[in-house]
Amino acid sequence: MTQTTRQAPNPEWVQMYRAGIAATKIAAVTEAPHSVIRYHLAIAAKQDPGLRAAHKSAAPVPARVTGPGKRNLEDVLTFYATEGRLPVTGRSRRESTLAEWLTRRRKDAAAGALSPAYATALDAIPNWRDHSTKRDADAARWKQRLAEVAAWVAAGNDWPRHQKTGDREERTLGVWLHTQRINQRAGKLTAAKEKQLNKDIPGWRQGRVRRGRNSPSGMD
Repeated sequence: MTQTTRQAPNPEWVQMYRAGIAATKIAAVTEAPHSVIRYHLAIAAKQDPGLRAAHKSAAPVPARVTGPGKRNLEDVLTFYATEGRLPVTGRSRRESTLAEWLTRRRKDAAAGALSPAYATALDAIPNWRDHSTKRDADAARWKQRLAEVAAWVAAGNDWPRHQKTGDREERTLGVWLHTQRINQRAGKLTAAKEKQLNKDIPGWRQGRVRRGRNSPSGMD
């Protein structure tokens, strides 16, 4: 976006800044260079000496770092270093607590109210701010695979195999279903997912039933 000197200050940018939005965020939203945003705001501040005070009073106040928050931060960093992933809900009480704490920190970050102490430490974890987007995508993919397996079985097919098949679709669905069985046996499948599996594809845990010693379609 190109702005000339005669157009400065841009009233939309000034209004955003007055509402408490930082110049860096205005640049990201408008796709204008940060230097251009600062130039326009400098002119606006000369025209209105109270502009910067209005911005400061309207800007979100960073959340205070509490004792429990500091412990959660340390536990999240330790969890990531040990597990190589971020905590999620539904696996253990403590992991769920950490996952919920991270969700609140993402909301703080989106609102510009994340404590600098939290931001500095958490930014050592790649893409932690966008994790909720990935989680939503993973959840949508899980529901899609469930629907595909249900359609596969409804079409009169046996349970899809995860090996010993040349059918690409069957293998994809079979690997997904096999993973659900493994997670269920290991206690890693959430109650909500298990309930949905039981509802949409009853008998999913048993797999293929052996028909005889020479049958190639033994239990998956």
